[in-house]
This record gives sequence, structure tokens and C-alpha cells, in this order.
Amino acid sequence: MLVFGIVTIGLALVLTQIWVRDTLPWAQLEAENHRKPQAVGALRPRYAKAGEAPGTWEVFALMSWRDRRLAAISQAGLVEKFVDALVWVMFPVFLYSKGVSLPNIGWVVGVYGFVWGGSQLFTGRLSDHVGRFWPNVLGMWICGAGTVLTMLGEGLLWWSFSAGVAGFGMALLYPNLSAAVADITPPAWRGSAIGIYRFWRDLGYGIGALGLGIAAHFTGMLEAAFWFVAISMFLSGALLFFWSEETHPRLNPQQALHAALEQSTHRREGSSLD
Repeated sequence: MLVFGIVTIGLALVLTQIWVRDTLPWAQLEAENHRKPQAVGALRPRYAKAGEAPGTWEVFALMSWRDRRLAAISQAGLVEKFVDALVWVMFPVFLYSKGVSLPNIGWVVGVYGFVWGGSQLFTGRLSDHVGRFWPNVLGMWICGAGTVLTMLGEGLLWWSFSAGVAGFGMALLYPNLSAAVADITPPAWRGSAIGIYRFWRDLGYGIGALGLGIAAHFTGMLEAAFWFVAISMFLSGALLFFWSEETHPRLNPQQALHAALEQSTHRREGSSLD
């Protein structure tokens, strides 16, 4: 396994050096275009309000509480990692307690990973057509549903199915939470924003694992860890539903709002002249 990992990392390093191009010039071009006056009717993202070059603390505040949309996305990223902590830590223990063999435990856990990874080939593209909002919200709730399903049946086929449901939910939200952050953060500080989002997201591993352990310890039941994750996902998805909005600039552009306000102003001015 160690040799396999070293070979894989080395191959990825070589391929990255050969084929991957730095995206900074595109970000700089986008930032330059963003500063230019926009034509009436042009699509413009609903960027978060901040200074031209905000510092790390200002971006952290925007991502964590000052911008409600970004805070909703950050908390969803944190909570969705509860599912990963459950699958990698508690799911194998739960299955082993049910008498499932080690190869079959690997199979069930692998179903989650394969469905999650494979489904992203079209869930990311889906969000380019239907937007980020519903894939993210439904992804949170479907993940929670897959967690609940684990406890509602027995057998290798059932547990594989429930793992697949959770994996599909994760595929809906995993690429699209990041895309939502990118949609509404200006290119000048987008990298910082995504970095802070990932800070909150990856912190979810630790907080989730701690929550799993506390729930199982004080109830004496492994199932309590599953309920902890499921309830967290449903509540986090609800918060995302109420606090967030569609971020795709084609589907919810800032310019459309400005155009409507301008038309309303012109109508009022015309009425006053009459």
C-alpha cells in the first residue's frame, strides 16, 4: 500500500507539471473586467460586499458570519464532513458489530466512495444548468436520509444501498458548495475565501468525530452516532435553505436586480413629470 501511494503521488506530480496550467492570469483578467463599467442588462454576479483587497481577517469574518450566504455555505461544509467521519470511522465498527466480514465492510464503505466520486462527473455539470442552490440543499438532506436508511434495514444489499444514497447526496453538494463560494466572491480574494471555506469544511472532520464519540459514549449505542449525523445534516440543510440563495450569475444575476430598480425609478420619474 505504501508503494502504491508513493507511485500514485509521483505520477500525479509529473502529470501536474506537464499538463496543468496556472489559472492566475484568468483570475486577473476577470478582476480587471469586474472593475470596468457593465453594460445595462449584462450578467453580474452577486458578489459579497468587501473592500478592493480585504485582509485575511475581513475575509474570515465574511465567510463566517458577516455575509449570511457565505456563512450558510461554510456551516454546510463543516457539517457535511460529519458524514465522512461517520463512514470512515463508525460505519465499519457498526457493520462489524452486525457480523459483517471485513471484505464486505470494505465493499459497503467502497460503495459510498465510488458513488460519491463517480456521480460528480455529472452533478457538477448539472449545477451549471440548474444552479447551485437546490443541488446543495437536496444533497444535505439526501445524505441525511442515507444515514437514516442505514438503521432501518439489515443485510449487505440494504447497507450498500444506503451507503450509495449517502454517496449520491455527497456528490450533489461536495463540488457545488465550493462552486457557490466561487460564484459570489470576487476574483481578487476568491482564493482566500475558498481557503477559509475549506478551513471550516475540514474542521468538520474533527468536530464530527468528537460528536460521534460523545453521542455513542453517553447513550451506549452506535446508532446514536448515526442519528447525530442525520439530524445535523437535516438542520444544516434547513439553515442553508433559509440563509442561502441561488449564486449562479446566469440564473440570479445582480444586474437583473439593478435593471429592475432602474426601471422602477424611471417609471416614478415619468409619473411625477406627468
